[in-house]
Amino acid sequence: MKNLIAACLSFILLLSCKKEVKELPPATQTGANTFGLKLNGEMWVPQGFAGIPDSDLLKARLLGNVLIVTAQNFSSSPTETEFEMKIYGVTGTGTYLLNTNTSYPNGPSSYGYHVKRRLTPLDEWITSVVQTGSVNITRLDTAAHIVSGAFRFNAENLLNAAQTISVTEGRFDIKY
Repeated sequence: MKNLIAACLSFILLLSCKKEVKELPPATQTGANTFGLKLNGEMWVPQGFAGIPDSDLLKARLLGNVLIVTAQNFSSSPTETEFEMKIYGVTGTGTYLLNTNTSYPNGPSSYGYHVKRRLTPLDEWITSVVQTGSVNITRLDTAAHIVSGAFRFNAENLLNAAQTISVTEGRFDIKY
């Protein structure tokens, strides 16, 4: 029994280990369930083990004409990082702006958001009137439930607007 417990704990630890990301996932439109970006020039992808049943590291939801894409990284436990984009007015392929949002997470404006946390947020960054970006949706297939696209944005720290991040070369290809 002790060997089984040790094996299970080793397996969970192995799943949560940080893997060095050498390249971003390819930009596909097949529902490959991929997501990647460069955060201040460093590659970032969802990875690790959330530890919560039915908690996907990557998910997309299309609620009417609102698209929400969320990606999490638990590889640096106990610190986790997450990206979220909420895009209003999605009607098909095209470019959508990530700009004004004064009341995250319930405001009526599209935004890009990044958080670094240990149970509670340590730092949070969000797009604003000054720090903006865009998402180019290259496939929105409501029959096959696939959304794909590319994105980039700059965001400011919610506690210190002078502290900013740059997200470049972002891409996603998700079954929702």
